[in-house]
Amino acid sequence: MNSPSSLVPLPAGEGDSAITTSISFPQKHKATDKSLRIPRAFLIYLALATLLYFALRNAPLAEIWNTLRQLQLWQIVVLFGLNLFIYMLITLRWWIIVRAENKLVAYVPLLLVRIAVFGVSYFTLGPQVGGEPLQVLYLQGKYKFTYMHATASVILDKLLELLANFFLLALGLTAIFQAGILSTNGSRSWLSLSGLVILCLWPPVHIILLYKHKYPLSALLRSVPFIKKDSKAVRFVAASERLAGTFCRRHLSSLLLAILVSLCAGAGMVSEFALLIYFLHIQLPFWQTVSAWTAGWLSLLVPLPGGLGALEASQVFALGLFGISATSAISVTLLMRGRDILIGGIGLLLAGRGVGK
Repeated sequence: MNSPSSLVPLPAGEGDSAITTSISFPQKHKATDKSLRIPRAFLIYLALATLLYFALRNAPLAEIWNTLRQLQLWQIVVLFGLNLFIYMLITLRWWIIVRAENKLVAYVPLLLVRIAVFGVSYFTLGPQVGGEPLQVLYLQGKYKFTYMHATASVILDKLLELLANFFLLALGLTAIFQAGILSTNGSRSWLSLSGLVILCLWPPVHIILLYKHKYPLSALLRSVPFIKKDSKAVRFVAASERLAGTFCRRHLSSLLLAILVSLCAGAGMVSEFALLIYFLHIQLPFWQTVSAWTAGWLSLLVPLPGGLGALEASQVFALGLFGISATSAISVTLLMRGRDILIGGIGLLLAGRGVGK
């Protein structure tokens, strides 16, 4: 088995043949000028502190604290433990992918990297993305992965995350229809169900195509007339997709295990939300619980730090339709916000510590 720093296959035309080229990056000198470390670390922590300030200046910290005081200590411990378990599963998925190529990759440091990724993604503009370069940088610096291999592992990790998210989205949209948030009837109902089936099947079909030497994303980019076929971005996406396909064929058992772990992590997120509202004495049937969680999850796609404002509005709207008071709905969002701020703050500290070295 080739090491992570071995030759990297790049696409060559429409077929499955490829040219190989060695991608190398200049390594940092071990004897870094100590006089630059302190100013660099200061600037990094200053940027992170500024980011944290602008993200939290409108956050209801006092209300979050008052809501937390309504819970018993064991309930807070259970919720925190379940969140930690979910992050452990998310990290396990990535660890399975990278360890299939390099048995020396340790699990616990990857867990810290994943928390740092969440911190950066949560406090920046965008739909919960932005911290992924930390994953690439860690694999490059610690295990000497090439840029292409490190990026391919992150892309495959995100693809499996997308697989679980699409299943959850299909389940959530079904729950929204079942709960009556959006009503359908007749042919429109069948049309909605057909759309859900297509949405649910796309990620596994994509993975199957990768396994069979088919690269739909690359083909899609090549078919768009206004995109340059030989641009660096297109070549990079094509090369990464081929690397992902190679992984699917070489490590099928690892791929299936990573998919299972990803689905378990998704189920854990829904279960955590159900437990949270139960602790707040909100009784909802299954479909209403899933639909309320889906509304909150979709709100995080709004390009605001942590979906600030959108999360609160989604829960007041969704839970209000089920007869839950606005006060109780806000209590749910306050607990969710407090959880994410705590974990995101820890993630920012970890990110600053890692980048500042």
